[in-house]
Amino acid sequence: MTEPQTLASDKVMARFQEALDRRGLAVAPGPIDDTPTPDEPGHPEYHRLRRAEWALSRWETATPRRYRQATATHPDVIAWANRTINDFDNAGVLLLFGSIGTGKTHQAYGALRHIAAAGLPHYSLIATTAADMHGNLRVHNGDQQHDIERELARYCRVPLLFIDDIDVFKPSETTEQNMFRLINERYNECRPAIFTSNLLVRNPDGGPDLASVLGDRNASRLSQIATVVPITGPDRRPKMRNIR
Repeated sequence: MTEPQTLASDKVMARFQEALDRRGLAVAPGPIDDTPTPDEPGHPEYHRLRRAEWALSRWETATPRRYRQATATHPDVIAWANRTINDFDNAGVLLLFGSIGTGKTHQAYGALRHIAAAGLPHYSLIATTAADMHGNLRVHNGDQQHDIERELARYCRVPLLFIDDIDVFKPSETTEQNMFRLINERYNECRPAIFTSNLLVRNPDGGPDLASVLGDRNASRLSQIATVVPITGPDRRPKMRNIR
């Protein structure tokens, strides 16, 4: 049955072509280009843009209202964000340090936004402060240790982590141990993170530094894995006006 059907189809197409030729509407035979365009499903760019839209919504949910217009402008911060996009497992830790109000938090949220806009296959993050994180990891009345362990595991395992003011919390044996477990696991599993601090990891002048807050083990690990970017300049935060 196949051969007669094929011959009949060929005859129909031949008559159709003759009709077109008589009317001067000859159509050159050939394959039809039905490749999807970037605004159609099936094209890689279409799906990348949909992933970027979803990731940016996740970024906005995790970002305080004040920083939802944040854009990374420091070239070293942008370079780290691009490294995270192109080589996620080897991006490492970005440590932004500088005086109060120089824009460290703004740059950090801008870097996370830059990564979201790339439309990676997976985008998940936690953005918090060291004080809030350690508060969540503190045993309160009625708390169970396994609940604390589960909470710590969230910070260790989330693909992207941002801890603001990593040097601002009350040091203790417990907080030092939690920080070591966090930094060590993220290092071992090659998960990127951003930390901000008013302090250097180690102060060559012998003044306050992260080692005195986080402990020597954590400072040593950070010294090994962190890309340290100084954020300098005057205090950018608006001052209160004097009311007379």
